Amino acid sequence: MDVIMPQLGETVTEGVVTRWYKKVGDTVKADEMLFDVETDKVSTEIPAPVSGVIAEILVQEGVTAKVGVCLAVIRESGAAAAKAPAAVQAASVAAAVSAAPRAQRIVPAAAGGRLSPVVRRMIAEHQLNPADIKGSGRDGRITREDVLGLVAQRGAPAQGQVRTETRATYTVGAQTRKPFNSVRKRTSERLVKAWTTAPHVLQAVEVDFYKVEQARQAAGAEWKAREGFTLTYLPFIARAVSVALAKFPLLNASLDGDDLVLHPRINIGIAVDLNFDGLVVPVIKDVPDKSLPQIAREINDLAQRARSNRLRPDEMTEGTYTLSNSGVFGTLITAPIINQPQVAILSTDGVSKKPVVIEEPLGDSIAIRPVGVLAQTFDHRAIDGAYSAAFLREVKTLLERHDWTQALNA
Repeated sequence: MDVIMPQLGETVTEGVVTRWYKKVGDTVKADEMLFDVETDKVSTEIPAPVSGVIAEILVQEGVTAKVGVCLAVIRESGAAAAKAPAAVQAASVAAAVSAAPRAQRIVPAAAGGRLSPVVRRMIAEHQLNPADIKGSGRDGRITREDVLGLVAQRGAPAQGQVRTETRATYTVGAQTRKPFNSVRKRTSERLVKAWTTAPHVLQAVEVDFYKVEQARQAAGAEWKAREGFTLTYLPFIARAVSVALAKFPLLNASLDGDDLVLHPRINIGIAVDLNFDGLVVPVIKDVPDKSLPQIAREINDLAQRARSNRLRPDEMTEGTYTLSNSGVFGTLITAPIINQPQVAILSTDGVSKKPVVIEEPLGDSIAIRPVGVLAQTFDHRAIDGAYSAAFLREVKTLLERHDWTQALNA
């Protein structure tokens, strides 16, 4: 069976194989970790699709491959195959690359060993010869730390600036620099493209979360004791957004050239911060069909597994709308960048107590209420401001008037 490069998100077209857990001739069980892949959106472990013996590895560590390219072949057999000599393995890989029968031709690493893109860039920047570097990685592979070690041994540059490096940062004179990791670099490239392609427009509404807070106060302690995590505002917002999207389908859509593709399913992506080192957007599928407790559990589960690189490939795809949650840091308002090809994204910012005018038949009064801002960025090519504003009003109305205590018991 062919093991192919998975698509870890709608806009992902390629990935880097960063580690193989097995080699040719090894046996592997279905769902056992087989390799690691890194894209602009995620770095994750990919399990074996079937049980068998690794017959071929066609894409080595550090090599970039397009989505759909065959990375390896598993022979589905209970009997372990004899391990092929290294020369035979190399020949089979070379033949597979030059013939490229399975999908798309794969460009191998440069001469001088299997070098990752990061290592190749560092060697070029420091004008090093790979032959001068003793690799400490698997099978003698040159690692980033090996390059840094050689740079440190060479001492100060000709200009007298002492340059020392660590795994995360390096210094040049009085400057401290932190290179982008591959996730951050590709994320920045994707966001720049999104920002320069789509005419972004921001609209925001203030929401009185009084009814949501009533539900959280009534069930919060019991919920945390039972579920093991805190009940936040985010699942309430996700539920309200999913209901509103059903009434405003032009926002649950993607742009394809001059066509707006309206999606029959409402799948909400949740932007998850990876400890300030990038972000990923796992997706909750068919949100309107799920109860509020189900949505809360799924958001927490996806976030926890995203931060430990345990998301499955299918959990990063088919998103139709995105929520970005900065509220945990107490932000006032955020203008998020659209997760293309989607046409809108909603930022949920901090909720704090504020005086609010309460309009009643017997007269107005002032009360202290939990208030927060919901800010939507939309693509002006797809919709106009009135449509976006009407959607935000619908979300606001649902959050302020719905019986959320009853929804938690559903």
